[in-house]
Amino acid sequence: MLTITHHGAITGVTGSCHELTLHGPGGAKAGMLVDCGIFQGTEAAGRSGADELAVDFPIAHLRALVVTHVHIDHVGRIPQLLAAGFDGPILCSPPSALMLPEILEDALKIGFTRDARLIERVLDRIRARIVPVPFGQWHTVFNDGAGRLAIRLQRAGHILGSAYVECDATTAAEHQRIVFSGDLGAPDSPLLPEPRPPERADRLVIEATYGDRDHEDRATRRHRLQAVLEHALADGGTVLIPAFAIGRTQELLYEIEDIIFEAGDDPRWKELDIVVDSPLAAEFTRLYRKLKPYWDEEATARVREGRHPLSFDQLLVLDRHEDHLKAVDYLTRTGRAAVVIAGSGMCAGGRVVNYLKAMLGDARNDVLFVGYQAAGTPGRDILTFGPRGGWVMLDGERHPIRAQIHQVGGYSAHAGQSDLLRFVTGIPQMPAEIRIVHGDDEAKAALRRKLEAAGAGNVLIPDATAGEMPKVSPSHQGFTK
Repeated sequence: MLTITHHGAITGVTGSCHELTLHGPGGAKAGMLVDCGIFQGTEAAGRSGADELAVDFPIAHLRALVVTHVHIDHVGRIPQLLAAGFDGPILCSPPSALMLPEILEDALKIGFTRDARLIERVLDRIRARIVPVPFGQWHTVFNDGAGRLAIRLQRAGHILGSAYVECDATTAAEHQRIVFSGDLGAPDSPLLPEPRPPERADRLVIEATYGDRDHEDRATRRHRLQAVLEHALADGGTVLIPAFAIGRTQELLYEIEDIIFEAGDDPRWKELDIVVDSPLAAEFTRLYRKLKPYWDEEATARVREGRHPLSFDQLLVLDRHEDHLKAVDYLTRTGRAAVVIAGSGMCAGGRVVNYLKAMLGDARNDVLFVGYQAAGTPGRDILTFGPRGGWVMLDGERHPIRAQIHQVGGYSAHAGQSDLLRFVTGIPQMPAEIRIVHGDDEAKAALRRKLEAAGAGNVLIPDATAGEMPKVSPSHQGFTK
């Protein structure tokens, strides 16, 4: 018997954590986790800090953890998983193996401890467990009394190193190919090759972040990005882009470099400062440059032409906190046009909050959202109430919103509805079971309707009561239909 258990990302888009378990004769049992992330926004409401990070499910039978990619809502609970006694390998792609300790170091400082020696000990334990698995190669996770499980990572196109996971599972009773999508990227994302559907999937667990809508095409979103930047050039304002350190920051830099390159000798564009005010984003931008072999053909062609998509003349990187505070003050007081990319992506903390508090009240400025804003985050409130002239609470204080608010969905790094459908319908034979996770209720319901219209016959939406269970019918307890 094969069971899938969901430990997160079933009441929203954060806390991704899914379990595949094989049950053999005589009670033998062995399993594997796919991701182990933290909860954010309303999904963390009602949880204490400890509860938000707690690993509150049995782990003794788990032989491995597979990391689809290194966003914090997919990896943030790994230190707690190790603390709970997990001692198996952490399997991931080679780029993720390089980036995972970096993202977890930052997470440990925020949610665990500031003790540098303790952090380094935890990171040493994590590094010792990491096993890089090349894309496209089968890797045996276990082969014993419970059965045999092997995985193969395929490019997901979400961020550098992101993967979806093919699981080849055999027990005494059955053999199945089970696929976990992780987070899928859009086909025309900068820097990354697009994801290709798997050759087979008997059961599919698929994300639905944007299951209810599509993004602008690349030409449209680039035009909209350029229009916002031109507004900054015209009135001396700051374009503030709350962005996640990994993925969107690098894609934005890639597109901005191209806009400036296409502008040629136009002096206005030569004077536009592009500021990355995030030590973590700066570090991951450096790692992206180091990992050029994983870029797509378009990006590598630009490098061959002598261009530097992630390291150009007008790019300024702020590391020290004192420089950050000076930048906030300088850009607030002066009329110098600038673009500031700062974390966190949902405005729930980080340096972006200081910029927002200083700049939201000035109509010269723009806030450009390029990523998903979870319910209950300041980013969602700014996006919802900003166009109405509303306000947002930041650090316990009410701040009026007079800056112009924009959203360009194409830089979300997530596949849109049509992209998700193409991924599923591109599988030679429709999966016998599809589970939709990692999405708001409306997005999951919309994607289910589209999948059923495309011929999928057993589309399930796990809810918060879904526990460990064998193959299920749509009416099985723990699922909504």
